[in-house]
Amino acid sequence: MADMVFHVKTTLTIDDSAMVRLRRQSARTGRTMSELVETALRRLLQSKPDQLGLQPLPTFKSGGALVDIADRDALYRAMEGR
Repeated sequence: MADMVFHVKTTLTIDDSAMVRLRRQSARTGRTMSELVETALRRLLQSKPDQLGLQPLPTFKSGGALVDIADRDALYRAMEGR
């Protein structure tokens, strides 16, 4: 069962300019448009988030902890301003 491959037919709406480029690439490479679209989808879905252009989250220096939050009494004193 692991060696079985299933194919699904579907309908997609593709921008005219993208379709023209797809047809040209298909003719140029001798591959079907379906093969090209499937290859592009596989690459997109296998890519890592960093490869998709996500920016790293900002970092900052806080200056250190003012109170040990594991020390309940010290935390209450800091919150109450004592």
